[in-house]
Amino acid sequence: MSAERVDVAVVGGGAMGSATAWQLARAGRDVVVFEQFEPGHRRGASHGASRNFNVSYVEPDYLAWLRDARRLWAEIEAESGAALLTTTGIVNHGPGRDFARVGEAVAAGGFATELLDASAAAARWPGFRFETPVLHTPDAGRLNADASVAAFLASAEAHGARVSWNTRVTDLQVRGDDDVQLTVDGGTGERVVRARRVVVTAGAWTDPTLRGVPGTVLPTLRVTQEQPAHFAPLDPAAPWPGFNHAPDPSDASTAWFPTGVYGMLTPGEGVKAGWHAAGPVVDPDHRSFRPDPALTAAIVRYAEQWLPGVDSTRFTEITCTYTSTPDSQFVLERFGPVVVGAGFSGHGFKFTPVVGRTLAALAS
Repeated sequence: MSAERVDVAVVGGGAMGSATAWQLARAGRDVVVFEQFEPGHRRGASHGASRNFNVSYVEPDYLAWLRDARRLWAEIEAESGAALLTTTGIVNHGPGRDFARVGEAVAAGGFATELLDASAAAARWPGFRFETPVLHTPDAGRLNADASVAAFLASAEAHGARVSWNTRVTDLQVRGDDDVQLTVDGGTGERVVRARRVVVTAGAWTDPTLRGVPGTVLPTLRVTQEQPAHFAPLDPAAPWPGFNHAPDPSDASTAWFPTGVYGMLTPGEGVKAGWHAAGPVVDPDHRSFRPDPALTAAIVRYAEQWLPGVDSTRFTEITCTYTSTPDSQFVLERFGPVVVGAGFSGHGFKFTPVVGRTLAALAS
């Protein structure tokens, strides 16, 4: 069969793939995105209306990326006309981290910080219970995930990119230094596409997508099903910054936590709270989409004890996937003509436009 030719094929149209396509297309590259599902699907990691733009990192490289990300989020907002990043602030607390030290690093990295004692923080944000000093990062905020993916793809298309929905890549073979053959199936039969570069941003499907590509050496990618919940706020007008709660196994009040907790107010849905990377390992093609009862009970217990501003009996759970590396570092690599972006480990979304810029550069 004759082959369609393209400069860059992006496999996976979630957050990272859409941002990569945006960066490539606005640089004048000929790019096609192949996404195996429909727009706005709920099978991966990029859906939903809220992600924290959390700046509470101590690593200078991450903080530098966050500075760039803030600028690039503003660029895609201006280009698309969509409101994506809302500055809400984030409160960080718990005995598991030295937040005074974290605050020093964050300030050195160019973001505002404020350290409050527990009583002062509770007076300002009565929806929370605090027992330790609280690091407030007022420059942090909330990202709309669904709107972000749509904005990147719409802007990429405005610059000439093509998006092929409901199109699965069934085979990927490297033919030469500047030649990759993809077999794709859009439901009406397979067709062949030849690309000079391929960018794989397939999330939980990364390993299967790369199975036939020799020389791709990746860390173990662990795919889990996570299940944050939205709790009904008691006072809809109360202030709700995003939050991170770091437990300590030697601290009686947090020793029972499965992992750390993150959350934020999702407008129209409630106060979101979730365990970070606590869910069971799953096959993304055979997920039950049913929350684990033990983790449900644990997050309800958390809301009862630590979120006095919500009704812990009124909640709605959602499920998503995390694809995590052993050290939670991102995979941003090139293997010949194949570029891989993977393993964003539940903390990558805020970096999306920087990851897209990086992958686009690797695909040169």
